Amino acid sequence: MWISLDLIYYVAGIFLAVIAVMSVRDRGNPRRLLTGAFWGLYAITFLFGNLIPSLYMGILVIVMVLIAGFGGVRLGRYEQTTAEERQESAKRLGNKLFLPALLIPLVTIIGAVWLKDLQFGGAFLFDQKHVTLVALGVASIIALIVGMMMTRSKGLQPIAESRRLVDAIGWASVLPQLLATLGALFGAAGVGAVISDLVSGAIPVDNRFLVVVAYCVGMALFTVIMGNAFAAFPVITAGIGLPLIISMHGGNPAVVAAIGMFSGYCGTLMTPMAANFNIVPAALLDLPDKNAVIKAQFPTAVLLLLINVFLMYFLVFL
Repeated sequence: MWISLDLIYYVAGIFLAVIAVMSVRDRGNPRRLLTGAFWGLYAITFLFGNLIPSLYMGILVIVMVLIAGFGGVRLGRYEQTTAEERQESAKRLGNKLFLPALLIPLVTIIGAVWLKDLQFGGAFLFDQKHVTLVALGVASIIALIVGMMMTRSKGLQPIAESRRLVDAIGWASVLPQLLATLGALFGAAGVGAVISDLVSGAIPVDNRFLVVVAYCVGMALFTVIMGNAFAAFPVITAGIGLPLIISMHGGNPAVVAAIGMFSGYCGTLMTPMAANFNIVPAALLDLPDKNAVIKAQFPTAVLLLLINVFLMYFLVFL
């Protein structure tokens, strides 16, 4: 293959390593060494994750948690363009400013759907085991290049701006990766089997509709607890989706996966555990109520979950 997932991880690792160096050199940050250590350790997970034994990688993650838990990740001083320069740039570019952001999903879809089988010299362009993730990585790099060309950014300015945003998000930026890992651990520990037994004892499993309700609502509730649909998916799907909807009732696995994840995202909108989605935006916008984002999203999340239940029921058994 020409572009592997490891290559994308290396790019992410280099990006984080540069941010770590910038953080250490930032004397405007009262915890610059700890902040740099946090992002440096995170960079190591991407650069050397395949080489470091699991035990030592776990210790590394614990060190990251301790740094974040004791307030080691702080904001620093950032060299930003002036308000006048940003306003002038916004007037010059107008709605074109949205182009880099829109390119990410567009290029990802093109790569994952239409370019997935493309080959050069007998080798696939994208890693066939992780086509979507690789396409997403390539799309992000393309969006970065286009953004730099549009804004006429030079040197390390884009990374400096990225550091400002990453520092603002802080430790919460690591949550999706950690929670997805936690979900895999729960699945390996047999939590899915326990949930399957609980559901089988609570509802008549021969009733298709009740099984679908249990799966969709279970995905949302477990996401509320875990804070991430990726963490809930392997557990709830192993406990309800696979044994009851797919194996017992012959449901379509693709529909189960797609609408199941969507149901989990409904839970994401309703929980402070999804700090990177719900708490961080409130902090960045200086909202007086840290749960304001959740309160605004809650009615939409409940309505979407209800729609997902009926979508699943009418589509999964076709």
